[in-house]
Amino acid sequence: MQLKRAERQYRLTTGDYAKLAGFRHALRGFLHFSEEAAAAAGLTAQHYHAMLVLRGWPEGAHATIADLAQQLLIKHNSAVGLVDRLAQESLVVRVVSSTDRRKVELRLTARGRQVLATLAAMHRTELQRIGPMMRRFFAEISRLAAKDPVGPRVRPDDEGSQVPRRLRRGARTAGETTPTGAASRPAARRR
Repeated sequence: MQLKRAERQYRLTTGDYAKLAGFRHALRGFLHFSEEAAAAAGLTAQHYHAMLVLRGWPEGAHATIADLAQQLLIKHNSAVGLVDRLAQESLVVRVVSSTDRRKVELRLTARGRQVLATLAAMHRTELQRIGPMMRRFFAEISRLAAKDPVGPRVRPDDEGSQVPRRLRRGARTAGETTPTGAASRPAARRR
């Protein structure tokens, strides 16, 4: 019964769930395509994404490892390892900044640009293929939002997440149940 109450509160229908599932399926299908295309070129999807970030950086400016980490939503040390692997494959080079000798800028090599252009062209073609379905999905979402503009909204919490804390992996408070149904215990106090 609690589930139906939640669905009423957020005005969710079976059709809403089906649309969201379809959208996630389309996204996952595109990501799967991307992973397969990158693998065929001897790269991971993350390598491809990193190269896209570097090539898409504004003209005349150069990304740093910190910039890359921020764009990929990974830790700095993970970005260092990623750049190391790209450099080993002669896809990226590190260049000491001409304006600040303490900084290292990242640049695609000629080989990196060639590999990236090939992959990007394949991705553009795939996006053109799935684009009409995505446009229909977003048009439907816009239509529904216009019809019910004041429905309950999920607001970001203190940490900037729109996912309720109770649904986040590993984030349980005292008294909440685990997936197995066991109640969690409050952390022991230090004396």
